[in-house]
Amino acid sequence: MDKKILNILMIDDHPSMIEGYKSILTFNDLGYGINVTPAYNCQSAYEIITKTEDLYAFDMAFIDLSLPPYEQEKIFSGQDLAMLIKKKFPVIKIMILTSHAEAFTLFDIKRNIEPKGLLVKSDFTADELLNAFESIMENEVYYTKTVEESINELMDNKNAIFLDEHNREIIQLLAKGVLTKNMPNYINLGISAIDKRKAQIKEYFLIKGGTDEDIVREAKNYGFI
Repeated sequence: MDKKILNILMIDDHPSMIEGYKSILTFNDLGYGINVTPAYNCQSAYEIITKTEDLYAFDMAFIDLSLPPYEQEKIFSGQDLAMLIKKKFPVIKIMILTSHAEAFTLFDIKRNIEPKGLLVKSDFTADELLNAFESIMENEVYYTKTVEESINELMDNKNAIFLDEHNREIIQLLAKGVLTKNMPNYINLGISAIDKRKAQIKEYFLIKGGTDEDIVREAKNYGFI
């Protein structure tokens, strides 16, 4: 019996990673043959996605988060590509593979993309990647240990403040060095509202009279950024 061929779009800026994923998947127990279309940056991935006319051309997409951007089309990361892929291909299964283990990043990926798989690269072995692939092809959702722990921590009631998108954005902007007075250029909040939210954040971190640097330091200590 001929194997069913799975068409997979793999996006990673390290060709060796794509070859490694491809080699691992050939040993799947579901009887699938693997056909891989590689892309090594946001531009090449964007061109493949937008020029593919068949909406069912790909069964699955493997996407790394950190990729060389395609600024002309405002595609800056694997997350931007994942959103584009979701809009273009209605039944594709998305697996995000990332070196980022920050809780905010993982939470936002789950909330915004809802991938079938979300794996932190430092977490998994070849066997686990194969298990994840097979689970996803059986219409299950697969998250690695770090993802589960980070998201569960944010979902805990005591951390409910951080489920607010604006609070997470404020912390991330502070981590990038954006001054409070300039934040209204990035988020839809006025200075007064931003200051109130910063006070809430400081209260959570038990910072008394601290600075923006103190907020960033504590957020890093918690593994949020």
